[in-house]
Amino acid sequence: QVQLVESGGGLVQPGGSLRLSCAVSGIRSSIYDMGWYRQAPGKSRELVARITRGGTTNYPDSVKGRFAISRDVASNMLYLQMNSLKPEDTAVYYCQLQITELRAYWGQGTQVTVSS
Repeated sequence: QVQLVESGGGLVQPGGSLRLSCAVSGIRSSIYDMGWYRQAPGKSRELVARITRGGTTNYPDSVKGRFAISRDVASNMLYLQMNSLKPEDTAVYYCQLQITELRAYWGQGTQVTVSS
């Protein structure tokens, strides 16, 4: 059974940092592309970071230079380092493992709130 479990969310002040983790079990994640998505209240889910199985990363302009995605193949973990956080980064953050173009596994999400 494939499971993705996120952790590391919380409340942080503007300008602060958080590191999200995603523990993958039941599948060898290193052979798949993975990503972090977020969904704010009343908005659709959006991609914030992606990493291919070859290690290539990409980010939307909204987080480029502030967020960094990485993976630890040995421990089957995915990470998202978030720096210089803004109130507009407030959302539920989800870890995703892409099996095929139409099939993916998702975690349950972790709340990130950026507020003073």
